[in-house]
Amino acid sequence: METTKKEKQFDAVTMMREIRDKISSETQHMTLDELKAYIKQKLDENKTKLIGQ
Repeated sequence: METTKKEKQFDAVTMMREIRDKISSETQHMTLDELKAYIKQKLDENKTKLIGQ
């Protein structure tokens, strides 16, 4: 039986890794308070609420 490989138009794993790496580099030297402020700012920018709020 022969299998064919399709070329992906969108790779979610690659995108997730790129986003994770970007966030890690932006936050690597932050204190806990700075990290909390960073997260709050990103949530406000995207008009997103934390789960349960």
